Amino acid sequence: MDSKSEKLVSSLTSERTRRYIIYLVIAMGMIAIMDQYLSIIKTTSIDYILNEYSVSESQFSLWEAIYFIPTFFIFLLNGLTDIIGRKYSLLILILLMGIPSICIVYLTPSFQFFMMFYAITIFATVSNMWAIPISEESPAEKRGNIVAVVYVIGLIPLQAILPPLIVPHLGWKWMYGVMFLLMIPVLILWFFMKETKRYEAIKEERVKGLKKKHIFGFGVINKSDLRYIFFSASIWMCWLVVSLFALWAGHYFTQYLFPELSESAALTSWSIVLLAFLISMMVGGVAGGWTMDKIGRKTGLLIGCIGLALSFGIMGFVPRMLFASVTTFTGFFLSFSYSWIIIYIPEIFPTERRGSCMGWTTTVARVSYIIGPALASFLLGTFSRMEWFWAVAGLIMIIPIILVFLFHPYETKTKELEAIEAQR
Repeated sequence: MDSKSEKLVSSLTSERTRRYIIYLVIAMGMIAIMDQYLSIIKTTSIDYILNEYSVSESQFSLWEAIYFIPTFFIFLLNGLTDIIGRKYSLLILILLMGIPSICIVYLTPSFQFFMMFYAITIFATVSNMWAIPISEESPAEKRGNIVAVVYVIGLIPLQAILPPLIVPHLGWKWMYGVMFLLMIPVLILWFFMKETKRYEAIKEERVKGLKKKHIFGFGVINKSDLRYIFFSASIWMCWLVVSLFALWAGHYFTQYLFPELSESAALTSWSIVLLAFLISMMVGGVAGGWTMDKIGRKTGLLIGCIGLALSFGIMGFVPRMLFASVTTFTGFFLSFSYSWIIIYIPEIFPTERRGSCMGWTTTVARVSYIIGPALASFLLGTFSRMEWFWAVAGLIMIIPIILVFLFHPYETKTKELEAIEAQR
């Protein structure tokens, strides 16, 4: 970088106080809690949904594939971060997660109404917008660790702790409704957020005519951006498909491994397993962030994918008393590999079009929200005991390993965002 660029980088990375970074970690972490909770709670709620609305496993997955079609338009949500800024885009994200959650409690007399509000919450959770501000405000040498900490905060195991407390007294729909209550303190935290310095700098350059204004990246996304959009989306797509498979673990545990348990005993037993799974995910997130800061993004991704392929592959074939242990290892590697997604994807794209490029990446990756449920529907209808359901999930994670060796992605470890933009 020339001296002018170095001065710009210095001004962008030195103005935020340590106290503000801590605040931002907490604020983005709270948004991540809503995101991760709504993404994972299906693993506990699925049995209640199937019973409440009298639908089968394969029918539910097929309807999921249909209702998730709008996730192809996620670029509209992510692209707002480049148009109206990071702060106000996050406000929209928070509302999209919180308001439909309370609607599930009071406005879902039929399965179709439930699927509509459920799909809106999932639409919001696929954006990962909370990763942009913390990525842009973090110092380069600690960016992987700090982003991973936010992600780990999001994994605080409310999905395991709350259902046994809520369901007996308020009913299963409040498993979703509780996120409306969490939305209130999240909105209070959001109020104190500042727009990122990097976005403010880009906004000023647009006013001066030094940067081209754009809507959703049209006219400014270049060949290098497209290359990384399709590479990143392919990795993310595979991860999303297997994560959608993982959400059937609770159903597999209660209906296939331990069908003799009563409803309350099944809820308690599965919540304990889920707690171990989520704690393991927290450890995996920290380990993933540390690994990617110390030995590189590429190596971290490969470790996560190999571990995830092996743990998923054996999940359906181990004795039922070992299922909880295997599930715990699966959670570790699921989170370890996801660290690459939340660290690498926001940092590989230029600041002026980071939100738009992430939006197009998530849009392409959202093919998984059609492929995943459709494939799950086929497998659930084909394999009566679900053993090969899990084996297929393991095989899918071999694809990212192959892609890394074919693509040779640019290593971003400890580099400033401006240096990545210039050198990738």
